[in-house]
Amino acid sequence: MFLAAAALVAGVVLAVRSRTRSHAAVREPQTVRIVIPEGSTRAQIAEIAAREKLKGDYLSASRSSSLLAPRAFGAPAGTPDLEGFLFPATYELYAGEPASRLVSEQLRAFADQVGRGEDRRARALGLTPYELLIVASMVEREARVPGDRAKIAAVIYNRLRRGVPLGVDASIYYALERARRVATLTGELTQADLRIDSPYNTRTHKGLPPTPISNPGLASIRAAAHPAHVPYMYYVAGADGCGEHVFSVTPAQFEADAAAYRAALAKNSGHPPSCRRG
Repeated sequence: MFLAAAALVAGVVLAVRSRTRSHAAVREPQTVRIVIPEGSTRAQIAEIAAREKLKGDYLSASRSSSLLAPRAFGAPAGTPDLEGFLFPATYELYAGEPASRLVSEQLRAFADQVGRGEDRRARALGLTPYELLIVASMVEREARVPGDRAKIAAVIYNRLRRGVPLGVDASIYYALERARRVATLTGELTQADLRIDSPYNTRTHKGLPPTPISNPGLASIRAAAHPAHVPYMYYVAGADGCGEHVFSVTPAQFEADAAAYRAALAKNSGHPPSCRRG
């Protein structure tokens, strides 16, 4: 009887240990917070997805999706990918999920955040919603402070109306990043860079670039939909290095502002000047 009782106890202990091991093996899935900054490009988001160890190829996953058709927004047939619609925000996913899940979450966020009001404003501005998104993507990559967004949008529209090249350097950076297959290009543009043969070169090609050049946040989309009522035709980074741009109407004033910025660069060994306010 004692042996039988001992065997029963041993069986209970083994069962408890077995259940304990089984319970320990079933762990709660780990979540990761994936931060997509405003103005990120597909290539830059792909690097973030890889760093966070999402499975699969983000670039492939963000070429197309059943959740969103760019043509519904007025994008031309043959639009190559979902650049512009990949909404920047913070997403929580399970570790090791496929990159396509991040794409789906971004497209759902875009649909939730960008409403029909922006569509109506695009029509009022004589644009398709897709073209409005292109403008917003340039605003996002050009503006360094919130107060400049609507003014930069105004400059883009003023130049479009007059039929002169936009001269948006951010679009040239995007052209170079695509051509060189790098996610992020830094440093000042060279004269050779400014002559790159690309439809994204808004110094040599009139009109908008063919696609968005980044994935803009809501503030830049709204700035593109509601540009400032100003006559500015030009802007250049301020010589104080504090982020604001200096806006002008005439070529002469623009050249003076640009000369001041070049002088600040030269004084700082070719690097952008550092803000010394406060």
